[in-house]
Amino acid sequence: MNSCFIILAAGESKRFNSKTPKTYCVYKGKPLLLHSVDKAKKYGKFSKIVLVINKKHKALIKKLKIKDVKIITGGNTRAESAYKALKNIEKNNIKNVLIHDAARPNFSIKLLEKLSKELKLNNCVIPAIQSSDSIKQKTSNIVKNLKRKDIYLIQTPQAFNYKELYSLQNNRSVEVTDDANLFVRAGKKIKIIKGEINNNKITINSDIQVNTFIKYGIGFDVHRLVPNKKLYLGGIKIPSTLGTLGHSDGDPVLHAVIDAILGACSMGDIGEKFSDNNKKFKNIRSTILLAKIIKQTKNNSFLINNLDINIISQKPKIQKYKKKITNCIAKICEILPSQINIKGKTTEKLGIIGKEKAIACEVIASVIK
Repeated sequence: MNSCFIILAAGESKRFNSKTPKTYCVYKGKPLLLHSVDKAKKYGKFSKIVLVINKKHKALIKKLKIKDVKIITGGNTRAESAYKALKNIEKNNIKNVLIHDAARPNFSIKLLEKLSKELKLNNCVIPAIQSSDSIKQKTSNIVKNLKRKDIYLIQTPQAFNYKELYSLQNNRSVEVTDDANLFVRAGKKIKIIKGEINNNKITINSDIQVNTFIKYGIGFDVHRLVPNKKLYLGGIKIPSTLGTLGHSDGDPVLHAVIDAILGACSMGDIGEKFSDNNKKFKNIRSTILLAKIIKQTKNNSFLINNLDINIISQKPKIQKYKKKITNCIAKICEILPSQINIKGKTTEKLGIIGKEKAIACEVIASVIK
C-alpha cells in the first residue's frame, strides 16, 4: 500500500519555556522528534516519511543528520504545516496518509498497525481515550455537567484517505487543531479507535522529566604501549609506532566506556562479560564488544544519556582525533555526538604514562532507565 507518514514539528513551543525548541530536547536518550522518525522507519510500511520543521530550526535539524526522510519547512499554523506536507506529496500517488505530532513520542508500532488496518474500511481513523475524570463546561458563570462517556481525548497519529483529506484542505483555518476537524466540519464519518494511555503529549518543560530515572557509572582502563601492535582509541585506528597490549584490540577508551555503562546499569564489569581467558575474544575489536553491551542495556530498558571521557596520554595528542572518536562512539551507542564530551589529558611526563609507556582512560556515564 502506498502510504505516507507526516510528522509535524514546526511549532514555536512557547509553553515549553526552553532555549532549546521542544522537539530537539533530549527525551529518553534522544531528541524528541527522533522518536517519531525512528518508529515510522521501524514500522517499515510507509513508502514516504515527511518531517515538517520550523524554518528557524534548519541548523538544529542539520545536526541530527536524518536519512531517508523528506524534510520541509512548515507554515505559521499547524493547519498550514499539514497542508504544505500534503501538497508536497501530491505527485507521489499516495493512497493513505498518517499525520502525527512530534510532541507525542510514546505511541507504539501496534497503534500504527491498527490505524492502517482500519483505513481499509474508513477514510478517517483517529485514536482516542475516554476521560476518567468528571467533566464540566463553564460558559460565563454557568457551569454544566457533561457526560463522561461522551467525552473523547483525541491523540495522534491520525489516519486518512489522502484524496479525501486533501480535498478538505480548502477549508483549513487557524482554528483547526487537528486534521480530523476537517472531517467534523464537513459532516463526514470518523472512525474512533482506542488510543494508548502512554501516548501523552509533551507540552511543558516538566513533562519531559516525567518517569525519568538517571543512574551513573565510572569506568577506568589502562594499557601498556609496546612495539609491533596497533593503536586503537575510541574505535579509531591511530597512526603510531607503538600499540596497546591487550587480549582484545586493547582499546582503553572503549573498555572504560563499557565499564562506565555497565556500572551505571548495575550490570557487572567488562571482565565478567568478556573474559581474557576466553579465546573467542582474542584480538576482537572493542567496537564489537561495545555494540553487544549497548544491545544488552537496551534490553534492560536503559538508554545512554551522556558520556564524559578523559583520555590520558603523553602521546599521541588527542585533539586532532576527538571528532572521529566522538562520532564512532555515538554511532555505536545510538546517541548524538553532542551527548559525548572528550578531553585529552597528560601527566606532565610523570609516571608510566608520562614516559609514553601506557595510555589510560576514565569515563563517567549517565543512563536513563
